[in-house]
Amino acid sequence: MTRIEILCTGDEILTGKTVNTNYSFMARRLGEAGLVVYRGSTVGDDRETLVAAILEAAARADAVVVNGGLGPTVDDLSQEVAAEAAGVPLELDHGWLKRMEGYYSSRGRVMPPTNRKQAMLPAGSEILHNPIGTACGFRLSIGGTPFFFTPGVPRELWKMFDEIVIPQLKSLSGVETVSRVKRFHSFGIGESRADEMLQGIPGVAPDGGVKLGFQSHYPQLETKLMAYAVGPQELDRKLGPVESEVRRRLGTFVVAEDDQNLEQRIIDALRHQSASLAVMEMHSGGSISSRLLAVPEGGPLLRLGVVSRDLGQLADAAGLSVGERRCTLDCETAVALAEGLRARCGSTHALALLACIDGKSENDQQSNQRRGDIFIAIVSPSEPVTRTATLVGGHRWIRLGAIELGLDCLRRHLYGLPVDQRIDFEIR
Repeated sequence: MTRIEILCTGDEILTGKTVNTNYSFMARRLGEAGLVVYRGSTVGDDRETLVAAILEAAARADAVVVNGGLGPTVDDLSQEVAAEAAGVPLELDHGWLKRMEGYYSSRGRVMPPTNRKQAMLPAGSEILHNPIGTACGFRLSIGGTPFFFTPGVPRELWKMFDEIVIPQLKSLSGVETVSRVKRFHSFGIGESRADEMLQGIPGVAPDGGVKLGFQSHYPQLETKLMAYAVGPQELDRKLGPVESEVRRRLGTFVVAEDDQNLEQRIIDALRHQSASLAVMEMHSGGSISSRLLAVPEGGPLLRLGVVSRDLGQLADAAGLSVGERRCTLDCETAVALAEGLRARCGSTHALALLACIDGKSENDQQSNQRRGDIFIAIVSPSEPVTRTATLVGGHRWIRLGAIELGLDCLRRHLYGLPVDQRIDFEIR
């Protein structure tokens, strides 16, 4: 079996009111498992259209994954249209009904009568267990083609898809290989530069069996290596040397790998050094502090976060007197603010990010181009470290770049790396 089709359902997906991240997740995970997505489509909450789409998919695909429509409301139609397409009746699954009632009871609630609908499954269905919700997934043969009906709630889909659907699809397809994806997250280089830096690595497809790919999501770039093999040892043999070479060539631009992120690396370094941090931010909306606090271990290490677009308010927060305040945005001011904040809250380190984002120039009124001057200071028990950068683009582009640059400078400082390494997104 090679042709797998994904059918997503829901008016909110069809009209664009909800971004269909479920499709990208499923297609990516299938590809990583060595399975091929043959076709993808979206259908609204219309009974006749859904039945037709299911029958058409059954006639052309080897297996179909249907996503969404398993909820308790009137517009959730997956069980009903599946039964109609298969020509079988709906039957109450008493085991799943009891499981749903227990789900509500454990939370001190009585199950609404409408949820009983979620336990009505087409005759002959095989339940796909959902351990974290009430939407029961199921597998059903329609026209001789196996269909996998999955919940639309992302966190419920993820677990069911990885643990149940993919293993069953691999078994149906006869795929016996194992796969692995290695991801490098970098900041400071664009896709074309990364591609140039990684040219000519031995072992990369089409000659060597390791596929190299990029996914840009500014301000970071994800570099992916994918390999297939008959077992883990062959995977290590194929992927290991390529992985090491990619890491060497991308060098200090790599901020994290695999499921780690930049803020996790920073928190890890602070914890390892028994250090703490205070942050002062301008034009960032508090994103640096919020990202660090989102790391489970980050709370105790972030002593204080101050956010304002007013330099006077930042000076007050840093405990600087009127005579010590400076009226200009520059690195000297950033150092003074970081030092004052560090002294005030007793942290070992302090980061100050100041930004001046100008309006459009007189000669550029028809575009969204702006200029952002960024001033970063990091103070610690050692000498202060500073970084300046000028970014050009829309307001959001500059803001995201400044936030990432501030975090990356902190990462570099904590890991003993050069802070002033030039990035592709700045002008000098």
